Amino acid sequence: MPHLPRLALLALLFLPGAAFAQGQPFHVTNRTGVDAKELNAVRTPRGAAADWGRNLLSPDRPLTSGAGFRVNPAEAAGCRFDLRLVLTDGREAMLQDQDICANREVALETAARPLPSGRPAPASAAVPPPPANVPQQRPNSSARNVSTGTGFLVAPDRVLTNHHVVNGCDRIVMRAPDGRWLAAVPPARVDTGLDLALLAVPGLPGPALPFRSGPAVRRGDGVVAYGFPLAGLLSSDAKLTRGEINGLAGLADNRAQFQISAEVQPGNSGGPLLDMQAHVVGVVVSKLNAQRLAQRTGDLAQNINFAVKGEAALDFVRRAGLTPQVADSSGPERGAADVGEIANRSVLFIRCER
Repeated sequence: MPHLPRLALLALLFLPGAAFAQGQPFHVTNRTGVDAKELNAVRTPRGAAADWGRNLLSPDRPLTSGAGFRVNPAEAAGCRFDLRLVLTDGREAMLQDQDICANREVALETAARPLPSGRPAPASAAVPPPPANVPQQRPNSSARNVSTGTGFLVAPDRVLTNHHVVNGCDRIVMRAPDGRWLAAVPPARVDTGLDLALLAVPGLPGPALPFRSGPAVRRGDGVVAYGFPLAGLLSSDAKLTRGEINGLAGLADNRAQFQISAEVQPGNSGGPLLDMQAHVVGVVVSKLNAQRLAQRTGDLAQNINFAVKGEAALDFVRRAGLTPQVADSSGPERGAADVGEIANRSVLFIRCER
């Protein structure tokens, strides 16, 4: 059996629901970790004054963290809405230009202080600062042996990656989407058979990427891999590659893996494999050693890569005692650039120091 060099990569998924007609209700969930005293839902665009309109919540009934609120828009309101939660601690969570006709379940997760202008920061930039007791942990430039990979958030302060990415590390530090360097703290939860590891990284509240709950993945489905290949050679920013599900089993008929055509390189290991709605369908794990295979068969294999199936990864995360987000992928597909923007908020560069 040919030797399989390991790789890393990741990606994010959006949470669309089934399409529905204008004027039908949609559901807003508060996942910020703090109660909300105000909820606004205003048709996009809000106009020159950027008015948020009336508060949909009753003064005596805040929207508690984890709770949802049913919004009943007017039939003439259209499909595009800007949404805002004002939290009891003064922060705001906001999502702009949400297509509620394609996605009836909308969650607001990340909050920030309002800008000096009084307008909230965009959701893509609204990354809260680390808690006061979680200082940054910079890379050790004197480390003798360094390897890199990718990981992604599956719950607040919890990062999923490959076991081989972090196996044998004396120290694991990660660069968060906002540029902060944070350290993983032991113990890690691992499944060596699946080649998965779940790390605790204090100071990473989210957002977490949702796993695809259905329909079943098929051969030919489009996917996006997102991660940090060839660190130190390529640029330090994340890389996106598109591809397809080629096979419903991995090497030697491994039923816990997919074969994929999305190109991956060393450093992509542990990153998410996303469908075209930014939902996690896999975790990038390895690529075929084309040179070694050519020595055995005389044929140079091209672009044969593998990912742990999302359902196997989801079960692993649940066995670790977490309740990750799941979402149905029956709605309209997004462009690869949109999938990448969603993933970018939840994917981390991993540095293993020995």
